[in-house]
Amino acid sequence: MINNYTMDEQKLFDLLSQLCASSENEVVEFKEAKNQYDFSKLGKYFSALSNEANLLNQNEAWLMVALKYFDKSKASTPYRLQPGNLQRLKSEIAAQTNGLTFRKSYELNYPDEKGRGKKKVYLFNIPPAPRGIPIAWKGSYYKRNGEFLETLSRDELKRIRSQLTNDWSANICEGATVNDLSSEAILRARNLYRKKNPTLSHEINQWDDITFLNKVKLTIEGKITRAAIILLGKSESEHFISPSIAKIAWILKDKDNVKKDFQHFNCPFILSIDEICAKIRNLKYRNMNDSLGSFFPEEVEQYDPYVIREALHNCIAHQDYTLADQINVHEKEDGELIFINVGSFIPKDILNVIESDVPQKMPKNPFLAQAMATLNMTNTNIGGGIKRIFTLQREKLFPMPDYNFEDNLVLMKITGKILDLEYTKVLAQLPFLSLSEIILLDKVQKQEPLSSEELKLLRQRKLIEGENTRLYISPRAIDDDECKKMIVDYLKKFGKGNLSDFEKTLFDKLPDILTKTQKKNKIKKNLQALRKEGHLISDKRKFWLLSKTSSLLDET
Repeated sequence: MINNYTMDEQKLFDLLSQLCASSENEVVEFKEAKNQYDFSKLGKYFSALSNEANLLNQNEAWLMVALKYFDKSKASTPYRLQPGNLQRLKSEIAAQTNGLTFRKSYELNYPDEKGRGKKKVYLFNIPPAPRGIPIAWKGSYYKRNGEFLETLSRDELKRIRSQLTNDWSANICEGATVNDLSSEAILRARNLYRKKNPTLSHEINQWDDITFLNKVKLTIEGKITRAAIILLGKSESEHFISPSIAKIAWILKDKDNVKKDFQHFNCPFILSIDEICAKIRNLKYRNMNDSLGSFFPEEVEQYDPYVIREALHNCIAHQDYTLADQINVHEKEDGELIFINVGSFIPKDILNVIESDVPQKMPKNPFLAQAMATLNMTNTNIGGGIKRIFTLQREKLFPMPDYNFEDNLVLMKITGKILDLEYTKVLAQLPFLSLSEIILLDKVQKQEPLSSEELKLLRQRKLIEGENTRLYISPRAIDDDECKKMIVDYLKKFGKGNLSDFEKTLFDKLPDILTKTQKKNKIKKNLQALRKEGHLISDKRKFWLLSKTSSLLDET
C-alpha cells in the first residue's frame, strides 16, 4: 500500500464500488492509464475537482486512475504511479496549486470483470479549494464540464473569491502601496517560496514585487491586504490595520512565575519569527537519573525548533485580530513554553484534529493562512502540523503538549523536561503505542481526570495501576532480550563493565516479583548467554564487547 491509511481494505473496496456506482459527477472522476498518466492532465483535474468541491460545498473530491487489465507479465506500473514517485507527486502537485495537494492516496488490486487479471486502481482524495481561494494549475483555474475540462468563468471565480467577504485578513488596506512593505521581508518571502518551489527559481527571479505578491496570494490584483501588512509590512505601517494590532510579546519568567525579562515584536511577522526564536533560550536538557540507562540520550534540546516555529505560525494564522490584542509567548526557566493567541480554536477538540488529520473547514483567517501555507510557513492541514508537534515531543520522551481553550483564548504549553520517569520509560520501551494512548498516559502523569472508557483502555493494556482516585503509570519490567540489549548498550558506551555495574544498571528494571538473588542470577544468565553467542568476552567478572557486535541492537 502507498500510505499507512486508517481504512481497512474492505472499506476501500466498498468506497471504490460506491464511487463507481455513482458514475462520474462534478466531484468524482475516473480515468484509465497504460504506461503513463499525463502529469499536466492530473494537475488540471486536481484544480477542477478541488474547485468543484468548493462550489458545491462538498468536503472532498475523488480522482481514480486504473491500469487497463493489470497483469505483471504484460504491464508495469506507470512511472508516476510507483510508490516512491507517488510521494514526490504530492509535492509536485503542491508546487503548482497554491500549496494544496492530495490528502491521501490509496492503492487497490481490483478483479477485472472480464476475468483477465486484475486492475490496479489508485484513489486520490482531493480537498476542496479553501474558502475564497480558487485553486489554479500553472496559473489557470479549471472546472469540469461533462467529460471535458474548462477554465472557471468570471462568475465562478467571483463566487469563490466572494467567500472571503468576512475574512478580516483579506480586506484591502486603502492607501497602502508596496512601499509600505519591508524589502527585507519581501526578500525573505521570496526565499521561502523559492525553497518550496525550486523548479520555479528562474521564474521567481524574473517577477517584480507586485507579480510575486499576487502569485503568493498576499495581494489582490496588486492591492495590499491586511495579511500582507501583518507578514511583510514595515513596523510603521501597522496603522493600516488599526484598531487591530500586529504585536507579539515575549516574556521570560522564573520558576515562581515572576517576570524577569520581556520584549515586544511588531510586523513584519515573517522576520519577527526569527527574532523570537533567537530570543527563546533553547537550553540543553541533561537527564541525571541512572534508572533511565540508555533509554534517554545524554542531552537534548528542550524544544524542537520546528515546534517553536509551528506554534508561532499557528498563533499568527489563527489570531482573532478584530479583538485588538497581542500574541503572547511566555518562557519559563523551569522548562515550559506557553503560546497564547486570542480567539476560539475552531476544531474544538485537539484529539479529533490529530486522529482525523484533515484540514479544518474554516480557518480564522483563510487568506492569511493560505498565504503562509504557500510560503511553506504552515501546513494547509492544521492537523498535520499539530500532529507533528505531538510526535516530536514523543520522540524526545517528553510530555505531550497541553491545550486550553477557555476565555476566548487558545493556549498551548510545551514542556521541555521529564515529569514522570515511568512515563518516559514506557515511551522508550513501547514505541508501538499510538499517539492517542500516549496522550492518555500523559494525563495520568499530570494527574488529570480520565473517562471510564479511557481508564478501561489503559488497564487493559496494563499501562496503569492504582485506584481511580490515585493512578500511576505501571513500572516497566524488562525481558531477557531487553536485558541483553541494555548490557550491550552499556558496553558500547563505557567499553567495559563489572558484574556490579550491570547489577546497578538493571536491578530496578527487573520484575519486582524476583528476589535480590534471583535478579543477580538473571543478570549472570544473560551475560553468559551473550558470551556463548559470541557477543562479548570476560575475565574475572569483567566484560568487554566484541567489535563485531554492532548489529545486536537490531537483532534483539
